[in-house]
Amino acid sequence: MFRKTFRLVWVRFWMSLAGFGGFGRIATRLATWLAPPHKSRVHLQNWNPKGYIAPTAIIYHSNLELGKHIFIADRVIVYQASYQGKEGGFIRLGNSVTILRDSVLETGFGGNLSIGDGTWIHPRCQLNAYLASINIGREVQIAPNCAFYCYDHGVAPNQPINEQPLQTKGGIIIEDGAWLGVGVIVLSGVRIGKGAVVGAGSVVTRDIPDNAIAYGVPAKVIKMRGD
Repeated sequence: MFRKTFRLVWVRFWMSLAGFGGFGRIATRLATWLAPPHKSRVHLQNWNPKGYIAPTAIIYHSNLELGKHIFIADRVIVYQASYQGKEGGFIRLGNSVTILRDSVLETGFGGNLSIGDGTWIHPRCQLNAYLASINIGREVQIAPNCAFYCYDHGVAPNQPINEQPLQTKGGIIIEDGAWLGVGVIVLSGVRIGKGAVVGAGSVVTRDIPDNAIAYGVPAKVIKMRGD
């Protein structure tokens, strides 16, 4: 009982001092010494309005806006790319956004990324906003290993792919309350509607209506949630 009480007091004390700055990151590291791992740490976001940013998270972004009580887990990378003097746009996380381990949030020239209140990004997701923006609504559930790309390379002949200019069909919009299963890939110019469900392993190349259930490569609507 004493150990449990001591552990709770220790974690609460250091989390009260946690933050994005140097001392705040040190306080977070001290809190994690006695905190449980993985999802059991998510509740730590509630003990400080500045939220929880894991000591192993890499934050390399000059235009990052964080809401209250956010959670950024181990080995998450928040990255702003720069190419020929042009930097990526902003990343904006709403209140109580949860980003789980090994996910990458990245903006390049012409792209912004925003994630609404209460949304969960599960492990190993890749969100790349170049040339156009990725806008994710509130209370969205994104399962592990999902990937969002709002650009691709040209495929003209007689030229290496890595030398071809990037191109896009437009941004990606995920509306409030949508749920994406494991390994879903979302490509440029796509809107996934409110409350829509996209089955595991799908590739979304066209819009999904509100409250639709879609699955496949490419993803197609198979029924509506109200059916």
